[in-house]
Amino acid sequence: MDAVCQVCMHHCHLKPGQRGRCRARKNEGGEIVCANYGQVTSLNLDPVEKKPLRLFCPGGLILSVGSYGCNLSCPFCQNHEISMADEETAMFRYASPAELVQRAEKYRLVGNIGIAFTYNEPLVGWEYVRDTAKLIHERGMKNVLVTNGSASLSVLEALLPYVDAMNIDLKGFREEYYRKLGGDLDTVKAFIARADRDCHVELTTLIVPGENDGLEEMEEEAAWIASVNADIPLHVTRFFPRYRMTDRDATDVRRVHALADVARNRLKYVFVGNCG
Repeated sequence: MDAVCQVCMHHCHLKPGQRGRCRARKNEGGEIVCANYGQVTSLNLDPVEKKPLRLFCPGGLILSVGSYGCNLSCPFCQNHEISMADEETAMFRYASPAELVQRAEKYRLVGNIGIAFTYNEPLVGWEYVRDTAKLIHERGMKNVLVTNGSASLSVLEALLPYVDAMNIDLKGFREEYYRKLGGDLDTVKAFIARADRDCHVELTTLIVPGENDGLEEMEEEAAWIASVNADIPLHVTRFFPRYRMTDRDATDVRRVHALADVARNRLKYVFVGNCG
């Protein structure tokens, strides 16, 4: 029996055995399941600031975990080896939610505050996030989500009770740019606005030369963020050639700072990234 996945804006119509665009969800017997559940490709203890989060538990460490799959197709993805992979091409090890939580507790002794779901797009496997995050909260630890925000509000509602902070990619502020990446700007805007009501939210915009580096676009983006909450931190980050975009130079540092200055006219907290 065919089935339609409701996790994101793509609404993939899948035949039995077929995987969705994200490569992480699958039709099994007429039911859409999380095919990458517990399949961990990446695990590392990182500074919280690396997520990036600047106003959430500064100075802390967090156990960062990733799987495979993503529902966008960004040609500059720095983690394309796992985000663009599937079960056949990714190298992974199964870790149950309980096992991952035990690992997080072990690192508590060196300053770990919890778990960050990151590296690939965690929401394509949101059930694993939910099950693990519940256990982390039971241990009195924190959960962080690093996401592109390209998911349905029903998925967000299921996770919000267990997520303490998010960094959400706001990749630009033009619908045509989002379409090039395989996304939808309105979906992300709705996700951000809802998340901010019940969670600490910080945003990241990667500035890609010739794509989303206009001052007017940043003015519109910052104005919209301020209309949601002027206290939401925005990270304006420098692009470096990656994956399928090695044909252009890194963003000029002066341009990154100029765009950050534009955002500061509207927002209280604006940070630059990758400019050191």
